[in-house]
Amino acid sequence: MESPPLPQLIVIGAAKAATTWIAHQLRTRPDVCMPGPEPHYFSREFHRGEEWYRSLFADARPGQLVAEKSADYLAHPEAAARIAALLPSVRLIAQLRNPVERAYSDYCMLFRRGQVDGDIDRHLDGRRATERRFLEDGLYGRHLRRFLDHFPAAQMKVILHDEIKRDPAAVAADVFDMLALPPQTDSARIEARVNDGASALVPLALRRLPTSVKRLAAPLRGNRLFEGARSLIARPVRYPPLSDDTRRRLADFYRDDIEQLARTLGRDLGAWTSPVQTAS
Repeated sequence: MESPPLPQLIVIGAAKAATTWIAHQLRTRPDVCMPGPEPHYFSREFHRGEEWYRSLFADARPGQLVAEKSADYLAHPEAAARIAALLPSVRLIAQLRNPVERAYSDYCMLFRRGQVDGDIDRHLDGRRATERRFLEDGLYGRHLRRFLDHFPAAQMKVILHDEIKRDPAAVAADVFDMLALPPQTDSARIEARVNDGASALVPLALRRLPTSVKRLAAPLRGNRLFEGARSLIARPVRYPPLSDDTRRRLADFYRDDIEQLARTLGRDLGAWTSPVQTAS
């Protein structure tokens, strides 16, 4: 029996940089096989082995482009080497967002889930932060360099979050062209914003249910009855604001890495070092 195929394309992150959007553009095409959710094989699930990873793509049909997305690969210290060892010819997509905005958005996501408290400076101020994820995941210059040590630049497409906001149709068309896929004409799907940032907040006790219980509920999401019941107990989210002082400290933290990234990409990223209004 022939083994399932391995991916020809991997979206590697960064988290909170619209990777869900590009995955949606690909996953809903009939000529692409992109299972969900994120497998995280080359990061935290590597112990499961290649056979398990291949099994995720068992439904791929002949002629389909096989792809996956795991937004933590970009920042994971071993993912680049692991991917290169198994898939040296794979195409990669990296999506990058102003790292200050990314850090705040990541914090808001975990706040919404009840996984962090409202003391925002304790999580985003480099002088106090104990959870390094919020800060270090945005060091794109360092992380991208690690991938470019293992893959030629021609195999990687880097997309900026601002480009998606400005002209999502052009970004999608560029990605499809890179992958030799026919153009997509469903403008409503291309324009759609696909993330959970606008979700109302359910009570803390429910947000902290064991993962096993949450997995049982996952298939019900999107069901009208389930969403109706959720809306009865959910309330709007009030995120802790990001102060100007913390925003400036974040910008200073990322400044050198942004300059390194700009040199690597040959792009002007000056807007990332200027004062910006962040959003979740």
